[in-house]
Amino acid sequence: MKRSRTQTAAGSSSVDLLALAEYVEQFSGKTVIVLGDFVADEFQFGEISRVSREAPVLILRHRETHLVPGGGANAANNLAALGARVLPITAVGDDAAGDALINHFRERRTDVSGVVRVKGYTTPTKTRFLAGWAHTAGQQVLRVDREPLARLPPASHKKIEKLLRGKLRAADALAVSDYGFGVATPELVRFASSKRKKLVVTLDARYGLASYARSGVTSATPNEAELEALHHTSIGRDVEELARCGGATLLAMKLKSLLVTRGRDGMALFESPARLTHIPIHGTNQAVDVTGAGDTVLAAYTLALASGASPLEAAHIANIAGGLVVMKRGTATVTRSELFDAIRGEASGSGASG
Repeated sequence: MKRSRTQTAAGSSSVDLLALAEYVEQFSGKTVIVLGDFVADEFQFGEISRVSREAPVLILRHRETHLVPGGGANAANNLAALGARVLPITAVGDDAAGDALINHFRERRTDVSGVVRVKGYTTPTKTRFLAGWAHTAGQQVLRVDREPLARLPPASHKKIEKLLRGKLRAADALAVSDYGFGVATPELVRFASSKRKKLVVTLDARYGLASYARSGVTSATPNEAELEALHHTSIGRDVEELARCGGATLLAMKLKSLLVTRGRDGMALFESPARLTHIPIHGTNQAVDVTGAGDTVLAAYTLALASGASPLEAAHIANIAGGLVVMKRGTATVTRSELFDAIRGEASGSGASG
């Protein structure tokens, strides 16, 4: 079989596209624990009726409401769509949003025994209002966030630790999705990595990336804005500043690799402070919707590493998955067949056969 290879932007590394497809074929045999904050993404769709006489605002005639998994729940949803067996470990409130998330995963036959219901706790919910005319696509005009007013109680953390302990043995990887609501902690990740020395542990932390230093994380997937916030700087087009921040983060956190997502500038993979690979964006830079794209990247990157891919190979797989999901509206997923077909299609376009 003729192998097709694609060059990275740096021109110093390449990947075998058909080998990437072979890793994707292995996804269905992997079990991944998702530890983190489950968020309900609610979309309120309405048609523009008129401008209010009370204030210069649009009046929307409500058409429909969709509620889908967001945050760590979106990462879990993407892992399931990519074929993995998913073991969520999280906490939700005893509210309608919590019910909706649990029902979503039950309907898809995902194990929900690791979901702790917390009385009086508010399931984090992001409500987006989309306005449009009768035959046009809705545009987001407002977002309202409902967040827990208090941290998770110690009893809930003890339940989460017990659940994590019980599920570790079955896992090929642990994906940590920390949106700042307190389910995932560096102490829990350190505990997990100490119990399973060779476990693949990936991290997507919205705010507290540095707090996971030396906790046993294999690889982290921050976006460029999160890296900038960590180092109190601005990167923009400054590749040297990107290299400085990424290299420093890799060393400080004792990571095997660091994958930085950069929007229309693609990705930057650090395997050592001196080894930085720039990966161009997959597909078009005219994204339809970037909501939840980081969760898709985390899912695909985690599964690729768990399937034996190198960090560079895993980054290319995650880059293709991210390029596919941003062409979908709302909080979306990429299926294993979609990812497989995209990789095979790119291989065929590069002149591979078989």
